[in-house]
Amino acid sequence: MRIFKSRATRAITVAAAAALIVTGCSSERDTTEGKGKDGGNDTFVFGGAGDPGSLDPALASDGETFRVTRQAFEALLEHEPGGSKLVGGLAEKWDSNDEGTVWTFNLRKGVKFHDGEKLTAEAVCANYDHWFNWTGTYQSAAVSYYWQTIMGGFAKNEDKDAPKANYKSCTAKDESTAVIEVKKPSANLPGGFSLQALAIHSPKALKEYEKEEASAKGDAITYPKYSQQAGTVAGTGPYKITKWNKGNKEVSLERFDDYWGKKAGVKNLVFRTIDTEEGRRSALQAGDIDGYDLVSPADVKTLEKAGFQVPTRDVFNIFYLGFTQEKNKALQNKDVRAAIAHAIDKDNLVKTQLPEGGVAATQFIPDTVEGYSDKVEKYAYDPAKSKSLLKKAGEEKLKVEFCYPTEVSRPYMPSPGDLFELMKADLEKVGVTVTPKPMKWAPDYIDATEAGGCELHLLGWTGDFNDAYNFIGTWFAEYDKQWGFKDEKVFEAMEEASAEVDHSKRVKLYEHANEVVMDFLPGVPVSSSPPAIAFAKDVNPPLVSPLTQENFSEVTFKK
Repeated sequence: MRIFKSRATRAITVAAAAALIVTGCSSERDTTEGKGKDGGNDTFVFGGAGDPGSLDPALASDGETFRVTRQAFEALLEHEPGGSKLVGGLAEKWDSNDEGTVWTFNLRKGVKFHDGEKLTAEAVCANYDHWFNWTGTYQSAAVSYYWQTIMGGFAKNEDKDAPKANYKSCTAKDESTAVIEVKKPSANLPGGFSLQALAIHSPKALKEYEKEEASAKGDAITYPKYSQQAGTVAGTGPYKITKWNKGNKEVSLERFDDYWGKKAGVKNLVFRTIDTEEGRRSALQAGDIDGYDLVSPADVKTLEKAGFQVPTRDVFNIFYLGFTQEKNKALQNKDVRAAIAHAIDKDNLVKTQLPEGGVAATQFIPDTVEGYSDKVEKYAYDPAKSKSLLKKAGEEKLKVEFCYPTEVSRPYMPSPGDLFELMKADLEKVGVTVTPKPMKWAPDYIDATEAGGCELHLLGWTGDFNDAYNFIGTWFAEYDKQWGFKDEKVFEAMEEASAEVDHSKRVKLYEHANEVVMDFLPGVPVSSSPPAIAFAKDVNPPLVSPLTQENFSEVTFKK
């Protein structure tokens, strides 16, 4: 829930974005429709911090996109409401062979897609084979990040940076039994089967998808038209997507009455982008929206005193300062990286910028995830040591370009601009000259960081599922442009942990991998924090999820 999830909203060029506002725009709707004084509410409006990047979750990797698509698409596995335990999704039951290479899914019966198609094992296999046979721009990590992370590359790798394929095949054993085979065991399974990016689409819709192409110009991606407007995409979820009004920054969904499970409590669901926390708070207070995410820590008590509901999720994220070593040769020196780490006053950042319950980080996973190690090398706030290390490296006049995002809040990063200013001041205290580079979150910032275009940058990660590899393996399993380094000790530690099937042994290997990573120091893990989410007084909210995977079909209005 990336990044971001660190590899977050996949972008389109500015020109393409402008064009898509025209081609993807639907007619305006009154989002207050059905909200009368008689209390007969039938529309729930939620304020998001950013626009979705695509209505096809397979082409995305960011939380704002998945928040929307999760209401319409379902994966083979899901997480228990309000928790991180894997439970059945479209598959009622699942198991694997002892080697972890053959996964069998027993599908629910009587499930329909939004376009009337029936869920079958063949439909499941059509999805996995569709992704496996992607060509051209679809093979770019900027488009198919999660497929590549979970299943590797493609039937025919055209992109030189695509990994080797681990996916082998999908077979319909019978109408309700799908068997997915991989070439070697992976720590990403079975968790990966729960990802929105691997949610199941109607086979009829897939045929329409295949008529269109994504394209790229440099690092900028233009997404296929079907993914930028409602009408073609079709999942099995409790809501179906009906409109994407880009001019109004709204995505509208309508209850799917043929849903196989419990029907949604509210007929209409609207996600409206309000890109500042102040704007979202004001909209809630004015009654223009019924809920919003990423509540500023300073606003929690104020909202609660006014009668609003502000539940806090459990900690399941990491916020970090990333280094792109290929962008600045000085960063290839471990002493320079350590000097920057010792210059950052993490405790002050946590105290002044994060909600109650936030903690300074020592490694790239939160302490709520198995594999956390107490033996990692720690880099305490020590300006004197920082200056000494810079002198030792011959970089007493170090200059760095520091990118940070604008027009966004993330669960791990409530106010990027404020966090940047504090880190900038810390670095300047030890003699580092910082050149600020503010960039709009999507597409500019995400494109730049993923392409390795920022010397220093701020990003983070909310876990997709409860496994340490979903954090550290995401960044450090192999060469990644964002980090711009090649260190075999780091890569080998990740590979060894990923290949281990025995759970207890794998946890020990994760601990070792965390120690190896922090010895190398590719960046500075800064903090973990429990993000808050707010709801109106008259709302019965959904169970909040540590994975930020709220199911809005659980929402009802109080009478």
